[in-house]
Amino acid sequence: MGATLGLDVGERRIGVAVGDPSGSLASPLTTVMRTSDRAAVEAIGQLAATHGADMIVVGLPLQEDGSPSPQAARTQAFARKLRAIPGRQVVFWDERYTTVDATERLTATRSNVARASSGRRREAARRRLDAAAAAVMLQDYLNHH
Repeated sequence: MGATLGLDVGERRIGVAVGDPSGSLASPLTTVMRTSDRAAVEAIGQLAATHGADMIVVGLPLQEDGSPSPQAARTQAFARKLRAIPGRQVVFWDERYTTVDATERLTATRSNVARASSGRRREAARRRLDAAAAAVMLQDYLNHH
């Protein structure tokens, strides 16, 4: 089994995490700016190749009651484009509360988004949060499987 990528897909940014080949530990990796779906899919394909990922786990935004959120259809449409990446399986995983959990974890390590004062620092904090949310979601997936 190869490594696994986890994605927290947003309108402007995609948080990316990587799970180790043993399937036991997920870590924040990076954030891909979503200037276009084509460019984002290409960047994710390159990350998958670099890290030897044979599976991409896409966080599916569900509402509290388990029904799809308005973002869920957009996330699924983007994930269909990821299936064009050769040799990579794409699966969905419930991402409810991952951003909240990631925010709490980053706050505990003094990386709070609200503390960033400049626009550049705020954007960097948002990128860290997106990658951390992807790691929380991926870790949940790895723990379950």
